[in-house]
Parts: sequence; structure tokens; C-alpha cells
Amino acid sequence: MLVSLSIRNIVLIEKLDLTFDGAPGVRAEQNDRGLGVLTGETGAGKSILLDSLGFALGNRADARLLRAGAEQASVTATFDIATGHPVWSILKEQDLEIEDAVLILRRVLTQDGRSRAYVNDQPAAAGLLRRLADSLIEIQGQFDQRGLMDAATHRGLLDAYGRLQSKAQAVAQAWRGWRDAVAAREAAAQRMAEAQRDEAFLRHAVEELTALDPQPGEEARLGEQRNRLMHREKLIEGINAARQAIDDEEAGAALALARAQRALERIAETGGEALAPAIATLERALLECEEAAAQLNAFAGDVELEADSLEAVEERFFALQDMARKHHCASDDLIALREDLAARLAAIDGGEAELTALAEQAATARRSYLSAGEALSEARQKAARRLDKAVARELPPLKLERARFATTIARLEEDGWSAQGLDRIAFEVATNPGSAPGPIGKIASGGELARFLLAVKVVLASINPERSLVFDEVDSGVGGATAHAVGERLARLAGDRQVLVVTHSPQVAARGTQHWQVRKQPAGRQLATRVQHLAEPERREEIARMLSGAEITDEARAAADRLIGAA
Repeated sequence: MLVSLSIRNIVLIEKLDLTFDGAPGVRAEQNDRGLGVLTGETGAGKSILLDSLGFALGNRADARLLRAGAEQASVTATFDIATGHPVWSILKEQDLEIEDAVLILRRVLTQDGRSRAYVNDQPAAAGLLRRLADSLIEIQGQFDQRGLMDAATHRGLLDAYGRLQSKAQAVAQAWRGWRDAVAAREAAAQRMAEAQRDEAFLRHAVEELTALDPQPGEEARLGEQRNRLMHREKLIEGINAARQAIDDEEAGAALALARAQRALERIAETGGEALAPAIATLERALLECEEAAAQLNAFAGDVELEADSLEAVEERFFALQDMARKHHCASDDLIALREDLAARLAAIDGGEAELTALAEQAATARRSYLSAGEALSEARQKAARRLDKAVARELPPLKLERARFATTIARLEEDGWSAQGLDRIAFEVATNPGSAPGPIGKIASGGELARFLLAVKVVLASINPERSLVFDEVDSGVGGATAHAVGERLARLAGDRQVLVVTHSPQVAARGTQHWQVRKQPAGRQLATRVQHLAEPERREEIARMLSGAEITDEARAAADRLIGAA
């Protein structure tokens, strides 16, 4: 609920702080409900309050709102957020945290017409303010194009009124299933078309790769072998030199080690255990020499055997490289490439069967969506008839007995179907007998519009009770019994939510549980708008003024007492 409104330098308002029903930090569900009324003479500045509130809620910034001589203006609207309120999900989505369930929307306007927006002192876009505001408060007036005036909201309102949420959810789920099935078929068809377009290339490429038959790590092994073969003579020369150094019968390393070992063994008994480690080391060294000689002999044999294979190695090596360059990949990736191309070929062969299966799935999903949509449409028709009858009962007391409210439900073409169903839904009115219904905002006049909106709101009272409602001169152009009916319905609405109304009707004002008087008074060389919260004596005087005009008579006071008592 709206807890307070703080205005600085807006038109005739230099500084104004309003506190509404409740206080920050107190749970909204703990605050008393009731009707708050704002009254005052024409031109006192009541519209400025609504313009200021709208500015804080994200409406378009206008430099004309800035008070003459001021450098900047600001409006701060403070809301107390109940547990489970829809606004919490928006805050979570935006990673915004608030303390003590108090949400503060602030907007600043500068002389150049630009504005800055804040949510609990964190910079935000004006669009976010509007999203939050749509969940927090609804302003109903003849110039407001949101709320009931926005036809885009009518489908959701009808579903909520008819308690059709489960059917609507089933339609949305069926829609997603259908769209997913269609997307899967389209993706498969695209893959198949691409494969068919490249079929000749694919077959040739697979044949080439199959003939080449690349093996993991083959290029590296061939490169090493090629390098060895290219330096064969140098390798043989080095191997022979190493073999001679080890095995030479006159000066080889093995002969020297054997001599040293035998020399130590002859004196081993004399030297005792001290020589044992040296003898063991020489023995191991001799074994290592023999092992090295064996390895050199084996390597020399391999080199001799490879004498005639350089050409074959190079042919294979370059063939791998050429194929890798052709496909713009590494040679080790050729194996995976062959598998991928083969799979695409297989998709061509089995693609028709897959497409047929996916098309059947999409058709089945469409039938499921259509079935759910038809069920929802039928339920909407029944709910619409109940809604129209309920609104019709509210119209005569509001001096709209010749008017007609109609919920129109039109079947959309298939390209207009959506997750919301098969229907276009709009609330329409006809103000004269025999005339065709049309959009509320285009058919009804200002006073009629406000009362139409009130009638519909009364019927839809159970929907979004967490949203505050503001009515702007809903009693315009009526008096007597009609004004009494307007006040009674506003009070009824205020039974489970916060309702504020700007009114010129004493019958409506008498229903208020909170009353503020808006007046204009001199402030230096300028006029300024002031707002006063009225206690019971002042409230009686204000209602008496509304009844009698500038001169308040005892009869007017007595009539005010009767209105207040009757309320």
C-alpha cells in the first residue's frame, strides 16, 4: 500500500509530505483498510498531486512540472509491501534488496526535462518504476491509459475473474510443447536440406578419408621416421662410433670396465668389505654397457631395414598434411571429421523417416494445444457472460442504466494464437440503446468512463487486492442518489485494499475514513498548494462547504452530519 508521498518543487508545491493510512515498517496486512478522500475547490491543486504521483511511478517526465525558479524537482512514493506481494518477484529478478518491506520509488526532474529514477536509493530505469508501479497501484481516470483502459489487461482480468488460471496454465504449457515440437522439426529439416545440398561433396570426402584411413598420432610418428631416414648416414656413422667405443677389443669401454673389475676382485680378500661397493658398481656399469650395445645394434638394424622406405614415408606424411589442409583442420582431427561427415550422410538416408516422426509429434502437440485452447475459450465465454451480468447490475445505480457493458471474445487466426490462447478479449461499452459496443476509452465520456471503471472494479474486487486504487473524480457530473451509489461502491472496494479518491461530491467524501483537504494559498509573491489532514471537526466543515459553497450555513453543517452518520 502507498504509505507516504513526498513532493518537492512540483508546479505550485514547494514542499509537501503526505502520510496515508499506515506507517513505514508496519506490515501492510496489519494496517486498517478504508477509503481515503481528497477534496478541495477547483484549481486548488488536486490534479497536481496525481501528476506528482504518476511522475514517481514512471510516467513521462515533463519540464513543465518544475516549479518556477527551482533547479530541480523530486517526488518520493513510499510503499509498504506485504508478504507474498507480486512486486517481490520483480525485485528479485532485478537483484534489488529492500529492508523492512519498505519500497521507496523516487524520481528527480531537472530544468532540461530529464529525469533520474531510484528504487530504494539505487539508480534504476523509469521503465522499472512503471513495472513496479503496475503491481503496486492503479490510477483510474479519464486520461489514464493503463489499468482497465489498456485492452492488453482484459484477458488476464477475465481469466482471474473466472478463476481460469489452471486452464490458462494448461494452454501455456501446451503452447510451449507445440512450439518446441515445431522448432525440432524445422531444425531437422534445415539440417537435412543442408546435407542434401552438400551430398556429393560429403560422399566424395568420406570416400577420400576412408581410403586414407588416418590413425591417431600418425603424422607425428611419420615425421619422426622421416627425419630419421633423411639423416640415415649420419645416424649410422654415430651408431658405429658409439658401438666401437663400447665394444672395441683393444680400447673399448666394456673391456676397460672388465679389467678394472678383475683387478679389484684379485685384491678383494685383502681389502675386505670396503671394496665390495666398488666391485658391484663396476659390475652394474659393465651390464649397462652391454645393454647399450644391444640397443645400438637393434637401432642400427632398424635403420638398415628402413633404407628403402623414405619415399613411402614421405608420401604418406604429405598425404596426411594435404588432407588436413583441404579440410582446414589438424591431421589428428581427420578421424572425427570422417565420423561427422558419415553421420551427415546417414542423416540423409534416414532423414525422411525422422522428419515424418517429428512432423507427427508437432501435429499431435498442435492438437493438444488446440484442445486446451478450446476448453479455455469455452470457459471464457461462460465467465464473460457472468461478468457482463454482474457489471450490468452495477450500472443503474451509477446513472448508467441506458448503457451496456460487453466482454467481446473473438477467435484469432492461427498466426495470432499464443501462449494466452486462441482469443482476443476486450471490455467494450455502448452508452446508447441500439449502438454497437466499442472500446471503453473511445465510447464513454469522461464522467461515464470513471463510473464504468468503478462498476467494473467493484465486480473485479477479488482480483489483485494487494494493489492500491486511486480514482480521479469518479463522481464527475453526478449528484444525489448517484453520488451516494458511487460513495457506497468506493467504500465497498476499500474493505480489503487501499482506495484513494479525488472527489467534489460530499456524498463520497462522507464515506472517507481518511480525509485530506487541498487548498491554494499565498506564499510570498506566488500561490502555493497546501494539503491538510482533517480531523473530525474540520472534516465536517469541509463537507458542509462542499454542500453549500463559500458560505457555510448551519443547515449545511446539519446535512454534513447526516451524510457522515449515514456513511
